[in-house]
Amino acid sequence: MYSESMTHLPDPERQGEFYASVPVKRGLAWVVDTILIALITTVLALISIVGVFFWLAIFVGVSFVYRWVTIALGSATPGMRLMAIEFRDAYGRRLNSMQAFLHTVGYFVSWGFGVVQLASIIFMMTTERGQGLTDMVLGTTALNRRA
Repeated sequence: MYSESMTHLPDPERQGEFYASVPVKRGLAWVVDTILIALITTVLALISIVGVFFWLAIFVGVSFVYRWVTIALGSATPGMRLMAIEFRDAYGRRLNSMQAFLHTVGYFVSWGFGVVQLASIIFMMTTERGQGLTDMVLGTTALNRRA
């Protein structure tokens, strides 16, 4: 039923509590993170008057660094921590810096193509492990944090 690479993660059938409500929590975490990124971007843009004209470019840069660094440091963004979820790799380990970088690149590629992002969201809502396309490619998944 599952590929060999996923056997180190909790089984969604026998340990469903690790996956309970994760897609909804990921959505809420995304909202929290987007608000935080927008606030950081606005502060940076206002520091220099010219930054106001490049707000979107600054937002994209801040978003990339924010996601990469926070996932690399704790396997979760601040929004994910607030929602008590975290990323794990196929072996059940927290993501390292390279995995966090690749996950962030995958996130940005998905957002670059609307159909890909829509497919990713549908997969998060319908697959047993709640994985988006980037998660499937990298062998990662978001889980409820262990208490």
